[in-house]
Amino acid sequence: MSQKPANQDNTVVIVPEAEIGTLISAQIAFEAVEATFAAMSRKSAYNFPVIREAIGHADALYGFKSGFDRDSLALGLKSGGYWPQNETRGLTNHQSTVILFDADTGRVKALVGGNLLTALRTAAASAVSIKHLAPANASVLGMIGAGHQSAFQMRAAVQQRNFDKVVGWNYHPEMLSRLEHTAKELGLPFEPVSLEELGAQSDVIISISSSFEPLLLNDHVTPGTHIACMGTDTKGKQEVETALLSRATVFTDEIAQSISIGEAQHAIASGILAESQISEIGAVINGDHPGRRDCNEITLFDGTGVGLQDLAVASVAVSLALEKKSVQTVQF
Repeated sequence: MSQKPANQDNTVVIVPEAEIGTLISAQIAFEAVEATFAAMSRKSAYNFPVIREAIGHADALYGFKSGFDRDSLALGLKSGGYWPQNETRGLTNHQSTVILFDADTGRVKALVGGNLLTALRTAAASAVSIKHLAPANASVLGMIGAGHQSAFQMRAAVQQRNFDKVVGWNYHPEMLSRLEHTAKELGLPFEPVSLEELGAQSDVIISISSSFEPLLLNDHVTPGTHIACMGTDTKGKQEVETALLSRATVFTDEIAQSISIGEAQHAIASGILAESQISEIGAVINGDHPGRRDCNEITLFDGTGVGLQDLAVASVAVSLALEKKSVQTVQF
C-alpha cells in the first residue's frame, strides 16, 4: 500500500516587528519566561549550544540561540546580535529575528520580529528573579546602565516590589536621562549616584551594560541585596567583581551558559566558584530550591539569555496574532 503523499503547501506565518507591541505585554512575557525557566529545570525543555561571534565588521557581535520544548513543541532559533553603532542610525543596537519550526515535520512555521520581543523577554527574566529572590520589603531599585534595554528592565522590576525610589549610574552620565524619564513615568523619584552609593542604597540592583570589566565591586554591595546581572552574554564580558559571586548565592537561567558566556565565567575560571554552587532559577520556581534563606543573604541572578525564552514569547505572539487575524502568511 503506497503512503499518502504529504501536503506540499506550507503556510508560514509572519509576525512583523511592528506588530509585537500590540500583541505582547510585559505581563505576557513574564508568564512565558517564568514557565520556560520552570520547564528547563524539569528537563522537559533544553537549549542548544550558543553561537556568538564577532563578525569583523561594524564592531558587531552576531549569533544564534536555539532550543526545543518537548511540552509546548516550541522548536526554533533566534538569529541576530549587537551592532553598537545602530543608535546613531536611529536603530536599536540589538537586532534579531525568531524562526519557529514545526516539531513534527521540521518545516518552517513562523517568522517573528525579535527586537522588541528580546527586550521584553530579557526584562521578564530579571523580573522573575526579583519575584523569587529579592527581599520582600525591597524599597530602592539600583540601575547600572542606561541603554535602550534599561527602561524595559525598570518597568518590569517595579511590577514585582513596591519600590519608592530609583538610583542609577551609567558610564556616560548624559544618558541617565533615560532612567530619569522612565522613573518619572512610573511615578518614582530618581537620583544619579556613584557606584559606591548605588550599592549602599539599593535593595535590588539590575546591571544591564555591555562592559568587559567589573563595574559593581564586592565592597559596594550590602547584605540582603538581590542583584540581576543581565548584560553578560558573551565570552569576556563582565559586570561585577568575581569576589561578589563567591559571597553571593548564585542563580542563573542555564548553568551551561552561565559558566561559559555569563557572569559566572570569570569566577569559574579563577576557581573561586564551582559549577555545583550555581542553581537554576527554575528550581526555585518549581519549589525544588528554597531560594533566599534569610534577610542578610546576597542573591545574584546571572541572566545570560536563553533561546527558549525567545521561542516561548514568539510562540505566544504567533498564537495571539492568529487569534486576532493580524498576521501575514506566505506559501513557502
